[in-house]
Amino acid sequence: MSGLMALLDDVAGIAKMAAASVDDVAGQAAKAGSKAAGAAIDDAAVTPKYMQGFAPARELPMVWRIARASAFNKLVFLLPAGLALAAFAPWLIPPLLMLGGAYLCFEGAEKIAHALGFGKGHGGPDGSHTEGDATHLEETKVKGAIKTDFILSAEIMTISLAAIPESNFWMEAATLAMVAVGITVLVYGAVALIVKADDVGLFMAERGRWGLTRAIGRGIVHAMPAFMKLLMIVGTAAMLWVGGSIILHALDQMAVSAPYDWVHHVAVAAAQGTGNWQGALEWGVTAGLDGVFGLALGVVLIPIGVKIIKPLWTSVMPA
Repeated sequence: MSGLMALLDDVAGIAKMAAASVDDVAGQAAKAGSKAAGAAIDDAAVTPKYMQGFAPARELPMVWRIARASAFNKLVFLLPAGLALAAFAPWLIPPLLMLGGAYLCFEGAEKIAHALGFGKGHGGPDGSHTEGDATHLEETKVKGAIKTDFILSAEIMTISLAAIPESNFWMEAATLAMVAVGITVLVYGAVALIVKADDVGLFMAERGRWGLTRAIGRGIVHAMPAFMKLLMIVGTAAMLWVGGSIILHALDQMAVSAPYDWVHHVAVAAAQGTGNWQGALEWGVTAGLDGVFGLALGVVLIPIGVKIIKPLWTSVMPA
């Protein structure tokens, strides 16, 4: 009997350790995933554009195909690559973070430039002009969305990997896997809601049983264009903020600390004497300066990206 009780105690101890490990993984995944918020918001903001012009019945199947490819790429390609980097070449992580941050800055600055009327118009979010039958058009759009998502997913996974505290291999792998699945579900769940919101609103407006239901439906339909514009603005701001922050932090890790220290000192000085608002104001000033830095860098990168990188990328990865 005493042996059985000891065995049960051991099992209970193992269960507690497993539960603690799960909690640790979940906590680390939430913290790491929050660091990649800018890239995730951009992913959610950009993807609905690929659904425009298609029949409502095709929207959710397209979202599902992109989401499935996104999860596959994160778990099968990017997660092992990230773990290999952490194990064998951790010194490569800051430069890769800077590369991804530069991409976010470039994309954000380019969106602002196009909104102000600079640069040539694009036929779609990936800059491609596509003609042909509906099936071919859908296939082309889905492939373009998957390529864009792969770039953003690589940035999300690299940011998340850098944010995970140093631990054993399996803990890091489980945390990254949870980040990959969680962000994919959140991003494409949001995308599905966004692309179907106008249909839901139209259904409520036309078939609602009560006047309030029909009024809410009409409100949703009328609000969606403005909401999409707001989402693009938020996504662009998040790209510039996160991109600038990534580069400044990476430079600091590479012993080029002057820009990061200057931003920190300015933020601390601006927030001094504000009482309970000090932490929030310090964060806001830091984010604003990171965004300004990201915008300035993005403006510098626009001619390089448009004239050199995009043509090379198109030649290697044609639509």
